[in-house]
Amino acid sequence: MHLGKRVFYGWWVLAICSVLHTLGGGLHFYGFTVFFLPVSQDLGISRAATSLIFSLSRAEGAFEGPVAGFLIDRYGPRLVLILGTLLAGIGYVVLSQVNSYLAFLLVYLAIISVGFGTAFQHGTMAAVNNWFVRKRALAMAIVISAVGLGGALLPPLLSIGVEELGWRTTVFLGGLILLFVTAPLSLLVPRSPESKGLLPDGDPTARDETNPGVAASPPVACEPQFTAGQAMRTFTYWHLTLATTLRVGVQGSVIVHFVPIMVWKGQDQESAALYLSAMALLGIPVRLGLGFLGDRCPKPAIVASAMVLGVVALAGMSLAKDPWYLVAFVLLLGVAEAASPVNWAMLGEFFGRKCFGTLRGVMCLVYSWGMVVGPVFAGAMYDGLQSYAEVLWVFAAVFLLAAISFALLKVPKAASTPGRA
Repeated sequence: MHLGKRVFYGWWVLAICSVLHTLGGGLHFYGFTVFFLPVSQDLGISRAATSLIFSLSRAEGAFEGPVAGFLIDRYGPRLVLILGTLLAGIGYVVLSQVNSYLAFLLVYLAIISVGFGTAFQHGTMAAVNNWFVRKRALAMAIVISAVGLGGALLPPLLSIGVEELGWRTTVFLGGLILLFVTAPLSLLVPRSPESKGLLPDGDPTARDETNPGVAASPPVACEPQFTAGQAMRTFTYWHLTLATTLRVGVQGSVIVHFVPIMVWKGQDQESAALYLSAMALLGIPVRLGLGFLGDRCPKPAIVASAMVLGVVALAGMSLAKDPWYLVAFVLLLGVAEAASPVNWAMLGEFFGRKCFGTLRGVMCLVYSWGMVVGPVFAGAMYDGLQSYAEVLWVFAAVFLLAAISFALLKVPKAASTPGRA
């Protein structure tokens, strides 16, 4: 199906997934740091205990990932998107009513995290990977940039909502938006291009009325077709998993503690939320630029270079005494965070579309533990030292290891022989 016989339906799928990422990323991924201090104060818990909420949600995601990936590869992404967005919306509505730390933990883990993990992490990325091959890095850059757009738009609004209405009312309204916007949109995502008589990237088919008799283009025909078992028997898959774990562990931990880190540096919560929004906004053009380069240049080198900038950001923030470095921190860390689409495009490029959901889900089983340990470590270190300086140095060292790991990545040999892969 082409709209007006001209617009590739994959662009509409990309637009839908981008809307989902804008709302989900702004509320859940970036929004958590806005709720961090109000929740800890309301429930009377330490920063380490508050961090544990985020960390355990990632531990739960580690076990949910392979299941979500299997369902995506078996039934297509739409089912997972619908179920996940409904769960997330219901979870936020229920979360607004809890009055104890244990209840908060249970709702956040059993409902919200399951919903966001299945829909906003696995479902959307698998859908985009299904519809694009040669333009995969750019397409993933667009959809992940939508998370940055949500991070730019929603934290200031959430901060105002928390200030004027309280965190409970703000969370409740967020849940309603998820229920009445993201869930209906998920119905519009098809299983794959082939299910609609199309090919990835909008390539012509023999049945294409505008290009009768034209066969699929060679890049799609030569795409690697690993099974999940074949991919997981390669050294490259586990090497990529390790590098991703190091990257995601630091990035997720820094986002959770972003507002507290800025408060430690002398900013108020509202200003800290604006810095977070600025970083998210910066990430949009940077992600698009890296995605454009990722379809033309070696992806491992691009991600490794971004990680080096992250090292400079974190080490410099630990040493900085003047407020001007807050701007440099946001700029450099924003570039490091923007490498995410190229990371995931690498997975699709190395192993193809056939089992992307399963492969990403198994990777989640590993890399989620980086986001389990990191935030709690940072919170515990701050509680003991009343400083984030040592935390930032440790995170800088981990980012350096990630840079080295990405730089050493090699394309799996079997990828060049799809017929036998």
